[in-house]
Amino acid sequence: MNAIGPMQPSGIPPLTAGLPAKVAGSAEGFKDILLQSVREANALQQEADAAVERMAAGEEVTAAEVLTAVQKADIAFKLMMQIRNKLVQAYQELQAVRV
Repeated sequence: MNAIGPMQPSGIPPLTAGLPAKVAGSAEGFKDILLQSVREANALQQEADAAVERMAAGEEVTAAEVLTAVQKADIAFKLMMQIRNKLVQAYQELQAVRV
């Protein structure tokens, strides 16, 4: 998961955009992508926490910067929760098929 930037004029890029071909098509690659996404969501949360702390300390930071950092972290967290929910749902469906 990359930091949120300006919208691309061509719409939403494919999920494998920017990934090497060997990572995009392998099972090991999925694990790596998932772990990297968790790390990036965590980094966004840490950035948001740091922005809030800087604002509380009275440093020169605008409310818009803090709000943007917090919203990015919130969106990243919600996305990770949806991914987790889908993975758990798929696992439960596989368990039901085995019975």
